[in-house]
Amino acid sequence: MSTLKHILIFFFLVSCTGNTIYKKPKDLIPRDTMVALLTDMHIASTSRLIKNKNKQKDVNYMFVLYQKYKIDSTRFHSSNIYYTSKIDMYDDLLKEIKKKLENQGAVIQKEINERDSIKKGKLKPKSIYQEIDSLKKMKFDIEENEE
Repeated sequence: MSTLKHILIFFFLVSCTGNTIYKKPKDLIPRDTMVALLTDMHIASTSRLIKNKNKQKDVNYMFVLYQKYKIDSTRFHSSNIYYTSKIDMYDDLLKEIKKKLENQGAVIQKEINERDSIKKGKLKPKSIYQEIDSLKKMKFDIEENEE
């Protein structure tokens, strides 16, 4: 009886492995496009919590992303299933998405900090400094040419 239990447990454990790798779909979304699409999807899904400029909240932006990348939900679904079936590839894909989101977040945070410091009077806008420098350089170039 115990041998039968061990055999059943063995077959149960062997049958539970999830090594299913799906066939590559004909219309597979390329990896770099998939990274960009999933990055935008993450941003779109989190933006549902924030009011847009029309004061609307809980807006679904997925159809806009499908139009942007010229795909439909079926194509996305089949490509996503293919990528998730290859866990190592999908893990690398997710790490790349995380890196892109962190970089975008850092850029946005830098802009927010810069805008806040301008409002507080600590810094002048960069464009004014750049314009003053270019005017000084033009004046210097004109004076040299006159001599």
